[in-house]
This record gives sequence, C-alpha cells and structure tokens, in this order.
Amino acid sequence: MSGGGVPAGSAVRRIAVIGAGPGGLYFAALAKKLAPHREITVWERDARDDAYGFGVVFSDETLDGIAGADPPVFAALSAEFARWSDIDVRYAGQVRTCGGHGFAALDRNRLRAILQQRCADLGVDVRYRTPAPPVTRLAAGYDLVVAADGVRSATRAALAEAFRPELDERHCRYIWLATDKVFEAFTFIVEQHDFGALQVHAYPYSRRRSTFIVEMAEEAWRKAGFEEPAGRETGRGESDLPSVLRCERLLAAHLDGHRLIPNASRWIRFTTVRNASWHHRNVVLLGDAAHTAHFSIGSGTKLALEDGLALAAALHEHPLLEGALVAYERERRPVVESAQRAAQASLEWFETVGRHTGQGAEQFAFNLLTRSRRVTYGNLRARDAAFVDAVDAAFGGAADGGAAARAGTAHGAASAAGSPDGGAAGVPPMFRPLRLGRLRLRNRIVVPPLATFTAVDGMPSGFDRAQLGAQVLGGAGLVFTGMTAVSAQGRATERCPGLWTDAQEAAWRSVVRAARELGDTPLGIQLTHAGRRAASTVPGPDGIGHPLADGWPTLAASPLPWEPGAPPPRAAGAAELAGVVADFAAAAARADRAGFDVLGLQFGHGHLVSGFLSPLTNHRTDRYGGPLEHRLRLALEVLTAVRAAWPAGKPIVVRISAADWAPGGTTEAEAVAICRALAGAGADALDVSTGEVVAHQEVPYGRGYQVPFADLVRNATGIPTVAVGAISGHDDANSVLLAGRADLVAVGRAHLYDPLWTLHAAAEQGYAGPGARWPEPWQPGSSRPPGPGADRVAPRLRLLPEAAAPVHRRWLPADGPAAGSRDEDAGRRDEDAGSQDQDAGSQDQDTGRKPRTEPVSD
Repeated sequence: MSGGGVPAGSAVRRIAVIGAGPGGLYFAALAKKLAPHREITVWERDARDDAYGFGVVFSDETLDGIAGADPPVFAALSAEFARWSDIDVRYAGQVRTCGGHGFAALDRNRLRAILQQRCADLGVDVRYRTPAPPVTRLAAGYDLVVAADGVRSATRAALAEAFRPELDERHCRYIWLATDKVFEAFTFIVEQHDFGALQVHAYPYSRRRSTFIVEMAEEAWRKAGFEEPAGRETGRGESDLPSVLRCERLLAAHLDGHRLIPNASRWIRFTTVRNASWHHRNVVLLGDAAHTAHFSIGSGTKLALEDGLALAAALHEHPLLEGALVAYERERRPVVESAQRAAQASLEWFETVGRHTGQGAEQFAFNLLTRSRRVTYGNLRARDAAFVDAVDAAFGGAADGGAAARAGTAHGAASAAGSPDGGAAGVPPMFRPLRLGRLRLRNRIVVPPLATFTAVDGMPSGFDRAQLGAQVLGGAGLVFTGMTAVSAQGRATERCPGLWTDAQEAAWRSVVRAARELGDTPLGIQLTHAGRRAASTVPGPDGIGHPLADGWPTLAASPLPWEPGAPPPRAAGAAELAGVVADFAAAAARADRAGFDVLGLQFGHGHLVSGFLSPLTNHRTDRYGGPLEHRLRLALEVLTAVRAAWPAGKPIVVRISAADWAPGGTTEAEAVAICRALAGAGADALDVSTGEVVAHQEVPYGRGYQVPFADLVRNATGIPTVAVGAISGHDDANSVLLAGRADLVAVGRAHLYDPLWTLHAAAEQGYAGPGARWPEPWQPGSSRPPGPGADRVAPRLRLLPEAAAPVHRRWLPADGPAAGSRDEDAGRRDEDAGSQDQDAGSQDQDTGRKPRTEPVSD
C-alpha cells in the first residue's frame, strides 16, 4: 500500500498487452497476481496451440527470480527441465569439454503453454487469432499498453519518433532448427570447409529433441551454395527444405543418423535492437521489441521474462504510471546494455571465427568460452580447474618443445622463453616468459607509456624518475616511459619530455641508471611527434587535450584543426617531412645511448604519423596521400630510419590506431595491411590501440574494448601484438593471453592506481615463481596480508559432510534422473558461457507466417 491507503499502482487498472509470447504472458500473469482488480487483455494474432520454435535455455539467476515471483509457474517449469552442466566444443575432429556451468532448458511451446494456463487461472483475457488494434486506439482506451510484439515490433515502428530505434542487422546467416538427436551437453561445432567456417550452437531441451542452429559468414554461405535455395519463394509458414537437407548432409558426422527438423526455418540475419527510449506516454516496450542480444549468449526469453517481472514490480511499487515506467527503464536498461555488450563481443567473435581456426583444440575451446569477456580465466578455473589446467599446459608447451606456434605465438619474433616456468602446469598465463626479438621478458605484462606532464623545457622531472622507479619495482615484464617528443615542435604539451638535446639525453641516462639500481626490468621509451595534436593543454580526466590559443605552430598531413575553432596546422612539405624522419632517427640513437632496451614509436592517436595513415586526416594528393600505400610512406620512412639507428638486437614496438571510431576512417583490412607493412620494415611487435584520431569519434568504451583489434592483427598477420584498452584485472589479462588474442597485455591506469599491480596480481593468484620477482627488501610482504576474520576457525555444524557438486553432468534422459529435479550443481551463475537463453524464432516473429513442424528425412 502507498501513502493514504491507495493501492500501489492503482492508477493503472486497464492494461493492454500486444503479443502472447513468453514475455507478454509472464508480465500479464504477474501484474494480475499483484493486483487482481486489474483488467488485463492480451492480443495474439496466432492460435493458442500454434507450435512455434524449439528450445529455450535459462540461467539459474533467471530461475531464482521466477521461483520467488511466481512459485506455481516455477514448479510447472521445473517438472519438465532438461538439466546439464557441460559444454562440449567440437573442433578440428576433437572434442573438448568444460564443466560446472549449469543449464536448464525446455520446449519453448511448453513454456508458453504453462504461462497460458497461469494467465487463464488468474483471469487474464488472452485473445488468440486476434490482431491487436492500432496502438493509438489502445493507448486511448487503456491506462497502459505493453508492446511485447517482437523484434519487428509494429508498435515500435508506429511510434519510431518517440522510441528512436536503432536496428543493427549483422553479417552472418543462420537457420534455426531442431534435431531428434538428444545432445548430452551444450555443444558448439566449428568446422572448416573449402567454402569457409561453419558453426553450430546445439543443446538438448527435452527427452526427445535438441535445438540446432547453423550459422555461417555471408561469404561462406554464398560459396557453400545456400544463396539459390534461400532465394526461392516459399509459402506461409514453410521452410527452406533444400537448405535443411544440405545442412543435414554437411553435419552428418555430428547427427549420427538423426534428422534435422525445421519449423518455418529459413536463413536470416540477426538484428540487434536498441531504442533511445523504452516508453512513450502510456506505451512501453518489453522484450525483443525493446532490445535483442545475440543468440550466442542467448537471452531473448530470459531478458523478456526479466522485463516482465521488473515492469510488474514497478507498477506495484509506484502509484503513478509515469513514475513506474521511468523506474522500470532505469532498472532494466543497465542490465540489458550489459548483456548487449557481451552479446556484441560474442557475435563479432562468431562472425570472424575463421581467424581462430588455426589454434589447437584446447586454446580454441578456451577462446570460444571466453569470447564475450564475461566468462574469464578465473571464472572457468572455478568451474572446471582440470579444463583450465589442460589449456595452461598447451599454452606453455612451447617452452618444452621450442615451437613458438604451440605457445600461441605468431612467429619467431615472439616466443616462449625457456625457464623453470616455461611449460610448468599451474603457472598463470601472464607469468609465462616471452622472448621479444633478443630480449627476454620474465612475464607478459607491460606498463604502457603513462605521461606525467611534469617536464620543464623537455627535461624529464623528478616525478618521471620516481614513477619509472616505482614501476620497475612493481614486477611488470616491460616498463615504458611516457610519450617523449623528438623535437620541440612535436611536443603534445609544454609539459611533455623530449629527446632532441644532449641535456635531455643526459637526463634520461640518469633516470635509467637510477631505475637499474632498483631492478633489471627491461625499460622502453616511446618516441613521438604529436602533429596536429601538438601545442595542446594538459589533458583533463577524459585524456584529451585541447589546442592552445597561443601555442606554437603545428605540423600535420593536411591543414585540418583538431576541433572547430582551433588554429589549423600547416601541411608538411617534403623538406619538413625529411626533417621529421631525421628527428626520429636521432632520438632513437639518443635513446640507445641513454640505456633503454625497447623503443616504442607512437604512430597512433592522431599524432603526426597517425595523421598520415588515416583517410580522415590525410587529404593530400601528393606521394604521401591518397591510397593506403601512399599514406603509409611516412610511417615506413620513419621506421626504416629508426631501425637503422637502433641496434638490431633491441626490439621496436609500434603503436597504431586500428580504428578511428568515425565514418570513413581506417578499415579493418587497412589496419591489417598497415601492420604487415610495419612488420616488414622492422617492427618486432604492434601495440594495437584505437581512436583519438578525430575529435568527433564515438568510442564504445568498456572493459577490454580494444582487445579484438589486437586479436585481428595477430591472427590475420602472425605479428606479435600488445593488447590495450581498459584492462585492469589479472583475470582479464590471463584470458586475453590464454585465448591467443595477444602476446602481451598493457595495463595502464591500474598501474597508476597501484604501481605494484603485477606483484599483487601474483600474490592474489598464489603464484611465487620467477615471473613475479619481489624486491628483496619487500619479500616479507610478498603474500597477501590476512583480512578481518582471517583467524576465525569455523566449527563443524554438519553431522555428515555435504557432497560436493559434480563438475560434469550430462543430459542422459534415458537412464539418468528425472528431468524435473533441480540439482544444485547448476547453481553456479552461468550468464553466457554458452547460449543461455536462446529464443527460437525471436528473430522471425512478425513474418506473418503460421509455423508448422515439417519432417525432412526418415
């Protein structure tokens, strides 16, 4: 009850629901249960008994919500669940299994029937074979209209100006099928054919059937001959039977004589749905009408049911409709956007699965399971330690056998270095050694250039000296100083250090000497000419500086100011570019004499060389502009001159921006071509960053958001890469390395928060080997200190020990336990290690077809 004795949600008495899918029905049931006085009407154009779709999978998190919100529904669902805990990855003729995940699945039509019955029991008026009236009419006659009408929502289209939808149709083709082969676990199948990669997402959902989704990249789909049958006219509710038969033949080895079963099944593309707003006046979107997340992590039905629960609760808790709808969207949007970020990473991984099909079976399986960045190295170790141990052993195998490829490295430039830990089981990937050129790194963590903006007249400051010393003590395998200008003109700010004078060289030699007294960690220095980003203010919290009103003259590929109203740079002439090349070479020689071990070159982030590489900032028509081979010319000239001035045994690491995050910018193919060219000119590794090339960029910031670009470069070119971009936890670093997405991981801001980040990561993982060398004076602090309550010993309170939950559980309905038991071994929260909540047909709900099940073969 709200204040004054008014029932919660009393302003909403008449509710119209468009669509009797699981989300719409579940909301209607909960809203009626909470307020029996409400009049709730659901419109559904299909018949009550129309069979549509196959299986859906739930996480325990969602099931716990259902159990608490409506026990009768949960009890009915539990009686029919298929349950298992394993994921099988079938790849390259081998099977790798990871357990401990926890899945519950059932027939989507049974789910719908259970919710239909619950609505009938509660008195909800569900009108089948009755298309909903226009939304404007419903909105005028009801207090609330809930649009649960699917991915092609007519409601959303009718009110597009209010909801402002974004529909992102993806690149792969997929076809949703079932099979009468009952798989024992969630099964991913990835096969390489002459036409390209073919992948399957399959899982059991009853004692007799499994869902079976076949997916292919567009190019492979065309080469495989599916375009012609897919283009044929079919009747309402019919399937593309020639394609189904061809899939059955291609995947016969996995079907063991069983058939594929279609249900209005045709090749379609997945559409990611986003809306700027989910409600407008008294109309609100729910489920796929509001949002979708790729089926590779599932979540269609899961998200819709969670939406229904949250909306019903918001109506109950808020007396006024507007407050309830605002609260519903405020609660659900962060959850959905989190799921969509994971789904985006997952779908992009499957769109480019061919990048990874050269990996060994263990590493490929780990890569697949960690593709969304939600499931990690530590998370999988908690679920199935034996699986992670096997992947760890394969990753470290090169140290025993001497083959760089077996270590997941690209070619001879970077390989596992022989050491006591090189092939030892149980060593976290981040503490495996690596040889970069002739330099041996004790671990794979890099402190990237972290500018202090404390220099005066280009001289490194006492703070630069202190920061470098702290980072040397911190345990990383390689430590870089902040960006260092090759000329006065090339400074990003007046507080940036440089390396163009004898005095600066002497100062850096002193800094290096002081760091050497603290430890033997390899030291790197990054050289740059800031180009049009020179003469800027010291960056604020966003990391972006703005042009000074009275700064020094700047140089760039083209006379384009960094931002509107800023002073434009001067387009560099041939003589000036030759001077820049000479400045880089001279600074490289100075860096060698100062004692640095590694040279970094900043060819990204909108600095001078980056400005030549990007088509957004290079509008030249001479030999330095136009096609990529011309835009590359300055980068190759600089690198060639630097390579000649820098000792052959010392590595060069080049940073690039592999994406500009703006229309018309550098493409993935161009990024790969740039990296190949740089490797050919002498780069030993590529530090693959993105962005900061143009001020109008739109960057999808998030945990590990730039890692896919390091993965792209590494697997497309064989060039060792450094992964960067919001990596702040050792679990993520281990995941990146073990999956083969990069050879090194740069951890930046986390090292500012904690200069001993690497050593603390070792302590937290219980690692004390040579990859994490604690300074001798600090050895007493090398283990994690005990926290509050660490000295408490718990008493025995059970007469008999509780049986540990099994790591591996298969779905064996013929001779296993009844499907209705809800085992606690599924209790580990499993958000997306497999395809959690795959809503069959969620992408094809509004085609106007009446679905039916058609047997294809005997």
